[in-house]
Amino acid sequence: MTEAAGKVWHGGDLAQAKALFPEAPEPWIDLSTGINPIPYPVSELPLSLWQRLPGARDEAALLAAARQAYRVSAAAGIVAAPGTQILIELLPRLANAGAVAVLGPTYAEHALAWRKAGRAVHEIERLDDVGDAGVVVLVNPNNPDGRVIGREQLAALARSLATRGGLLVIDEAFIDFMPEASLIPDLPPATIVLRSFGKTYGLAGLRLGFAIGEPRLTEILRNALGPWAVAGPALHLGAQALGDVAWLAATSAARTQDAGRLDSLLETCGEVVGGTSLFRLLATPVAVALFAHLGRNGIYVRRFQNNVGWLRFGLPAGVPEWTRLKDALASFPPA
Repeated sequence: MTEAAGKVWHGGDLAQAKALFPEAPEPWIDLSTGINPIPYPVSELPLSLWQRLPGARDEAALLAAARQAYRVSAAAGIVAAPGTQILIELLPRLANAGAVAVLGPTYAEHALAWRKAGRAVHEIERLDDVGDAGVVVLVNPNNPDGRVIGREQLAALARSLATRGGLLVIDEAFIDFMPEASLIPDLPPATIVLRSFGKTYGLAGLRLGFAIGEPRLTEILRNALGPWAVAGPALHLGAQALGDVAWLAATSAARTQDAGRLDSLLETCGEVVGGTSLFRLLATPVAVALFAHLGRNGIYVRRFQNNVGWLRFGLPAGVPEWTRLKDALASFPPA
């Protein structure tokens, strides 16, 4: 197995999976992401959405739906972007020079974005180790272990950072199914919260994300994004889906049940040490061998550069995928 060195590993690249395991049976089952495998139902879109530039009215409708869905107060600012990744790249524009503490291990693009901006980045394992960093970045619930930090602790940290002109960045990409943990309804000062649309709604290819915070901060991001940042179809579908409260509730219950089912399958190969309703993290001393075994069976899971004993599993999409995963796990280790 060969692959490019020096790059951040991500899930979702089936071309890489096929290169690693060219003899694997198809169709591939991609469990390497934390994306909902049962997407929001997309109806046929009006042709006009593809023919004209995105309109201000369409953007306003999306932001109104996002405000209600994420419980954003009238005093807070909100900006939509073509995915949260571009927002992560722009975050260094919001903070004064100084050290950045990233609570990890977590989504590697956070630390990388600040380093690319020329900032000194310290990856810490406890918030007690923030020290004199002017910027603190964390994912809540965390990817990949699902760790959740309480709202009171986060609010206290934000207030501390505010007193020295700092910034708290909270990536809530996987919080939609546990809204009670979100800091957004009582947003403290000096805080930016990122929300991802595509993971929960299973439409990652739509590229849609949001930043919520003080208007002075979101306005900087809005200006950096420029006009027509979000495509018309994304504005339309985002507003529709975010307003569908019944779908979200039903999906939350179904994916939570699926996560429990996945735990039951994985426990024969190691210990499930965390995760969310959209992915589970398995710790096992045979992770390397299990990854290869699953790959040879056409099942792609997520490895980690910083911990060779971890594998992250997304949720199968339906009965055939659940059956193939069950059979592959049952046949490990190979005779």
